[in-house]
Amino acid sequence: MTARVGVVTFPGSLDDKDAARAVALAGAEPVSLWHADADLRGVDAVVLPGGFSYGDYLRCGAIARFAPLMSELVPAARSGALPVLGICNGFQILCESHLLPGALTRNSSLRFVNRDQVLRVENTGTAWTGAYTEGQEILVVLKSGEGSYVADEHTLDELEATGRVVVRYVGGNPNGSRRDIAGITNEHGNVVGLMPHPEHAVETLTGPSDEGLGFFSSILAHLAAGSPVNA
Repeated sequence: MTARVGVVTFPGSLDDKDAARAVALAGAEPVSLWHADADLRGVDAVVLPGGFSYGDYLRCGAIARFAPLMSELVPAARSGALPVLGICNGFQILCESHLLPGALTRNSSLRFVNRDQVLRVENTGTAWTGAYTEGQEILVVLKSGEGSYVADEHTLDELEATGRVVVRYVGGNPNGSRRDIAGITNEHGNVVGLMPHPEHAVETLTGPSDEGLGFFSSILAHLAAGSPVNA
C-alpha cells in the first residue's frame, strides 16, 4: 500500500507544491492538508513546508503553531507516533510549537540568503535521513531571512551529546547558526527540522542536485519497515 504523506498549506506557504512534488517523486502519495482543518486525514507522515505562514507576523511560525491542524499534529508527533519534517518555515513552526528546542532568528548578515548550500549529514537514525550515510555531504538550496539557529549552551551541549544534530553547514556558516547547525531532531527521531530546502534538490534538471530526495525516500523506507527510529 502506498504511503500517504501530508503536506500542510498555511496562509503564506509557498513551497507546499514543491514538497508535494518531492513526495511524489520519492514514490509516496502526497495529501494536501489545510491549516484550518483539525484533521490529519489518516496520513502516515507530515511535511511542514517553507514560506511565510501568516506573513511571519509576531515571529516566524508563531501564529501557525495555533492553527487547528496543529492541535492534532503536535500530540501525535510528541508521542513519537507521527513522523514530521519541517523545512525552513516548517522548522520555525516546530520550534514555536516546542516540538524542537531553540529558535530561528535573523541571519547574522541581516540579509536574506539565497544560495546553493552543502550540508553534512550527522545523524542517519531519524525517520527522514535513513537513506544517507553518516558524514555524507549533500548539495541543496538555502533561502531564508531568519535562518540562524540559536539555543542556550546547555541545550546545544545536549543536542550534541545525544546525537540530535541532523545536518550542519559545510563551507562557511551562511547565517550565524550556533555550531553550524542546519537541522535537528527530537528525542524520538521522528520529528526533524532543517532550514535548507531538500525539496528544491530532487532532480538535476530543476535543482543543484538530486541529493535532497533522500529525505523523502527515507520516510518511505521507515514506514515500510515499521520499526522505531533511533535518534
